[in-house]
Amino acid sequence: MQEKESSQEEVLELLGRRILPGESVTVNFNIANLYTATKIEIPVIVERSKLSGPTVLVTAGIHGDEVNGVEVVRQLIARGINKPKRGTIICIPILNVFGFLTMNRYFPDGKDLNRVFPGSKNGSLASRFAYQFVNEVLPCADICLDFHAGGADRFNAPQIRIEKDAPRLLELAQVFGAPFILFSKNIPKTYRGMCSKIKTDMLLFEGGKSKNSNKDVAREGVEGTIRVLNHLDMLSEKVEVVSSKKLAVVIQKSVWVRAKYSGLLHLKIQYGSYVEKGAFIATITDPYGTFRYKVKAPNAGYIINTNESPIVYQGDAIFHITEDQKW
Repeated sequence: MQEKESSQEEVLELLGRRILPGESVTVNFNIANLYTATKIEIPVIVERSKLSGPTVLVTAGIHGDEVNGVEVVRQLIARGINKPKRGTIICIPILNVFGFLTMNRYFPDGKDLNRVFPGSKNGSLASRFAYQFVNEVLPCADICLDFHAGGADRFNAPQIRIEKDAPRLLELAQVFGAPFILFSKNIPKTYRGMCSKIKTDMLLFEGGKSKNSNKDVAREGVEGTIRVLNHLDMLSEKVEVVSSKKLAVVIQKSVWVRAKYSGLLHLKIQYGSYVEKGAFIATITDPYGTFRYKVKAPNAGYIINTNESPIVYQGDAIFHITEDQKW
């Protein structure tokens, strides 16, 4: 049965702007000025169909140095994937524009934006931004897709993170089709934790590392979003759906492998690989050619994160490996 066209009463209220069905608009999210009095505004790209349907909010760059997520949302816009057959798609490629300008994870007040939700009207800059986002943007969304990358030099295999015992989220995560689905608890004061609190579905995508753009990871993010939009019957008929290669590996338990010695790190395997217990996965050497230590897998599992730093200190996390059985 065909959807009926939306009536003029179905107005979207976003940051003080009234947006009618069928409209394509960019709303500027004004958050603060630089010391020079120059305005800092975040473009919020809104595409509405004339047919009623859900509203999907797509965000990236909550940590300013996580460029890979920004590239995912950029491609969604550039390729017209954000123009829905029905419903509304809201894209915000860069949430933390301050951090993006300086390739920094944090806001100018030193706060991690993803640790201050729901924010405060009279708090620090990051807290004020979170407050405005929660009260003026987030209420519009039925489903949120948020794109992240690994911090520092830690490269995440493409994965969706959701809380356990959430059937609806698991269904959407499986539709997304990333190689891995990781059950992880909601951290207090995060964007994902905020969505859980107000019962708004969210998929958090992790892939790649900060200050880096990886085309394979970006492709996973874009194709996964396409599959979700297709599942919601929102995808334009002009956009081709690419099926995922295989079922996602669902991860319930994982462990970090840490460096036993300081030195130069040499990886022997790629992210996403499956290894057997005792497999040779890296070496740690000194700079002088007198020391060489073999790092071995503590158990069988998938490598879902690798540390790509050329040097490590004793105790640094160098691999994240699952403890589940092979899929």
